[in-house]
Amino acid sequence: MRPKPPPNYLAGYPPELIAQINQLIEQNLIADWLLQKYPHRHAVRSDKALYDYVMELKCSYLRNAGQINRVAFDNTLHLTRNALGMHTSKFQVQGAKLKAKREVHVATMFKDMPPEFLRMIVVHELSHVKVSDHNKAFYKLCCNMEPNYHQFEFDLRVYLTWLESAGESLWL
Repeated sequence: MRPKPPPNYLAGYPPELIAQINQLIEQNLIADWLLQKYPHRHAVRSDKALYDYVMELKCSYLRNAGQINRVAFDNTLHLTRNALGMHTSKFQVQGAKLKAKREVHVATMFKDMPPEFLRMIVVHELSHVKVSDHNKAFYKLCCNMEPNYHQFEFDLRVYLTWLESAGESLWL
């Protein structure tokens, strides 16, 4: 059985841009570029702190959205599900009412990243509370919560590409 090829985090971006990023990686300049742009990691270290962080964003932008019952860092996300964050909704019938339990999981690797990357992934997962598909309305909501959403997403993809090639985190 052949090994699975590494994920192409930059798929869909213009070939010239991908070539530019790959050249920076080959010249060992991408790590310095990322560290200059994002010098510090965030202070959200526990599931409780992550829950508070997510709820603060939710209360600011999605007051009328359904309740989120659980928020946690998840060390299985990136490896087993090829995802960086995940939202789930479980519905239960209780008498004549339909109760929803919503959860947000963020890959544990985000503990050691800049605050901008954590915010981007949390905004992404919170947007799924309102819009389930990755469509125009979804990305409009993401940009409403974080105006630099697309730039942070791109920079995170660059970091993940570098991480696949170098194998070490920048913000430990």
